[in-house]
Amino acid sequence: MSSATPSTAHVNGFRAAVSGAGLGLRRGLTQTLSDYPEAIDFMEVAPENWIGVGGAIGRQLRQFTERYPFVLHGLSLSIGSPAALDEQLLRDIRQFMDEHGIETYTEHLTYCSDDGHLYDLMPIPFTEEAVDHVAERIQRAQDILGRRIAMENASYYAAPGQEMSEIEFLNAVLQKADCGLLFDVNNLYVNSINHRYDPLDFMRQLPAERIAYCHVAGHYNEAEDLIVDTHGADVIDDVWQLLSVAYQQFGSLPTLLERDFNYPPLNQLLGEIHHIHDLQRQAQVSDNNHIA
Repeated sequence: MSSATPSTAHVNGFRAAVSGAGLGLRRGLTQTLSDYPEAIDFMEVAPENWIGVGGAIGRQLRQFTERYPFVLHGLSLSIGSPAALDEQLLRDIRQFMDEHGIETYTEHLTYCSDDGHLYDLMPIPFTEEAVDHVAERIQRAQDILGRRIAMENASYYAAPGQEMSEIEFLNAVLQKADCGLLFDVNNLYVNSINHRYDPLDFMRQLPAERIAYCHVAGHYNEAEDLIVDTHGADVIDDVWQLLSVAYQQFGSLPTLLERDFNYPPLNQLLGEIHHIHDLQRQAQVSDNNHIA
């Protein structure tokens, strides 16, 4: 693994205990990554895809968790759902984290169940009532896990019942729940295009002290004014530029590349990892020059 320089900005209890550039570990990548590329500093998995998995696949995961620091990114907690919180899932996740020595768990600020699993991430209404509902469920989740969690700013394509802006809703939830933020830079870009707002203004309003780490990913251009978050393509220049601005504003945040399908050759994936490292080094040099 590379000797990345940890972020020096806003070090606190919300920051994930990782640094540098990471990659999401998917079943389709395990053989490709079996030589443990040195460029990767940490990895991320969805616990739902690995809890209870034994045999050769389970042993393979153990080899990765013994080699790399890991964070978890959940898929199905459905934090915004009106249904009862899945406390058994949270207990299973806590056991999984304990077994593999993982400290950071994150989830999407969405819901994905309502009398059954919806197999998609649905937007939570930007309302005061929703803030209270979601914050209470996050606090309960943190109690069960015995850890602070981080919620991800999610991509969304409609905003039903909106009483406040996206950034106002996000900040209200983070403050009321006293939780961290998984800052997805690609989701910010997607939402800024689809909902026609300034991503830099959004970024300036983020609570720097609550950012655990970042995501970057690719997306699909459905139309000129409609972008779909897919994690199935290369990161575009505009998203890299936003990430660079984030580093200038918040320091060299740990950053993970998400790629869920359409896997390119390994050297192409690692090229994006190297680009994250390059941007982090540039931000560190800029910080040092500013201090000097």
